[in-house]
Parts: sequence; structure tokens; C-alpha cells
Amino acid sequence: MLHRFKCHLKTELLAAALLVGGSFSTLTMAQTKWDLPTAYPATSFQTENVQAFANDVEKATAGKLKIALHANASLFKAPEIKRAVQGGQAQIGEIIFTNFSNEHPLFELDSVPFLAPSYEAAHKLHKASQKSLEALFAKQGMKLLYAVPWPPQGIYVKKPIASAADLKGQKWRAYSPGTAKMGELMGANPVTIQFAELSQALATGGVDSLISSLATAYDTRIYEQITHYYDVQAWLPRNGVIVNQAAFDKLDKPTQEAVLKAAEAAETRGWKVSREKNSWYADELKKKGMTIHQPSAQLATDMKKIGDTMLGDWLKKAGSEGQAVVDAYRKM
Repeated sequence: MLHRFKCHLKTELLAAALLVGGSFSTLTMAQTKWDLPTAYPATSFQTENVQAFANDVEKATAGKLKIALHANASLFKAPEIKRAVQGGQAQIGEIIFTNFSNEHPLFELDSVPFLAPSYEAAHKLHKASQKSLEALFAKQGMKLLYAVPWPPQGIYVKKPIASAADLKGQKWRAYSPGTAKMGELMGANPVTIQFAELSQALATGGVDSLISSLATAYDTRIYEQITHYYDVQAWLPRNGVIVNQAAFDKLDKPTQEAVLKAAEAAETRGWKVSREKNSWYADELKKKGMTIHQPSAQLATDMKKIGDTMLGDWLKKAGSEGQAVVDAYRKM
């Protein structure tokens, strides 16, 4: 009887030890979860790159940090994401800088028309402005992890055009203060419509024309409503992935390093894919009935004049800091 009691006691003690050990193991391996909102669909190359970044982080940390991606403005709308990250409602998020140009001129720099109209020029501008942009986010309690450009921006219209004057009176889709200003300078009527609402606006006739990349046309099926594209290559706006600094600081050092390493890889991969996909989008859109035009001499002249006006306005707003960034870019 005594022997059976001792055996039973040993069994209970062993079970308790295993339970405590298991609980301790669970606590030491506790998973941190971050929410990452983006305004773009899961099929966008930008979103696919963000998902690859999240996967790299989870793999590098052995699941210690998991980043849940919320695509297509399902968690926050595009203009809300930066504030959500800044306020800690989301630990990390993807934004397009130009959406916030009313906050600070630096957010608008990569969307000043014809300042940096190629991938090579855009990359130089990215490097010239990177430290200033990182410092701006730091003042707001955030950290910029990486940035990737959209393909060059061109003009979509329902009928062929020969000059900027042909856009007068049209309902011009604007997604930022800069694109709204461009519409005004052409005599169009800007209508602010974010990416997630663009398909509906096109289908209901809320938009006659817009400026965006070939990626936008493919992702939102613009070709079903608008079939003419003018490859003016106005600028290459960047998306950036930002993280709440306090959330980042709570991570241990190895996890922080894993996030930064994954971000570096995402930036390199994103620039490469953006360039490659631009040619692919052009081929696919032609198959779907889109006519891709080179701008006439008059349209190119009109757009360059608008670009010069907007650059002058930007430099006035940005002051010496902005001038220093532009000067550094032009020396590269």
C-alpha cells in the first residue's frame, strides 16, 4: 500500500514538473504579434513584397515576431495608416509618402513632376532624401524601415489628347495634394479618390482621367473603362514601411536586427521587382486593349512647364532643408 502511494506521488510530482516546465517554455517563447495595414490589394507587387518581408521576419525570429498583413485598406484607409502607426493602433504599416505632403514638404518630394522621372534618378533622390526623411519620422515617434517606388506615373484618358489643354474640365482623380495641384494647373477638376475606391469611381463615371502607374491600371482594371495611356513618366512615388518606435524598442536586440535585415532585403527586392513589373504591366495591358502612347511634343512641353511650376512651389515650402536635399540629389 505504501509502495503504491509513493509511486503515485512520484507520478503526480513528475506531471507537475512537466506542466511547470511547459508553462515556462511557453512564456519564454511568447510570440509578439504586429498588425501591418496597407491600402493596396494582396495581388499588388508592393503588397507581395510586404508579405515577403513579414515572412522573412517570422522565419528569422523562429516565430517570435509575427506580422499580420491587412491588405486593401481592410484595417485602416490609406490616409489613416500613418496616424494609426504613430498612435500605436497598429505597430507597423505601409504608406505612400505623397499622401502626407500637407504635413511636411519632404513627403511630397518624390512626387514633384519630372524632378526624378526614371528609376536611376528616383534612386538617387531616394538616397539624397533618406536621412532627412528618417529624421522626420523619428520626430514623430516612428522608424522608417524601407521604401520602394511605384513604376513611373503616366496619364490615363478616355480619348486621345495632344496637349494639357485637352484635359480642361475633366474629372481628374487625385490621390494626394500634389496630384490635385497638377489637375488644377491643367484646368481639370480634381476629385480625391484613394486606391481602394478607384474601381468603383471608374465604373460609376466619377473619374474621366488620372495620373498613376501601369501597376494601378492592372490592379484596378482601369482598362475596362479607360483605354488610353500617355507615358509621360512624371515621377516614381515611393511607398514606405514604417514602425512605431516604442513597439520596435520593446523587441530584444536579435529580433530588432532580424527586422532591419528583412527590411534591407525588402527594399533591394522591391526596387528590382518594380522595374521588372513595369515592362510586364505594359505587355499585359496592351493585350487587354490599352493603347500606350508617347506624349506629343506639345503635351511634353506642357507637362514640363507644370513640373517647373510645382518644383518652384515646393522649394518655397521646403526652404533651406529642401534646397539642400535637391542640391545633394543633383550632385549625384
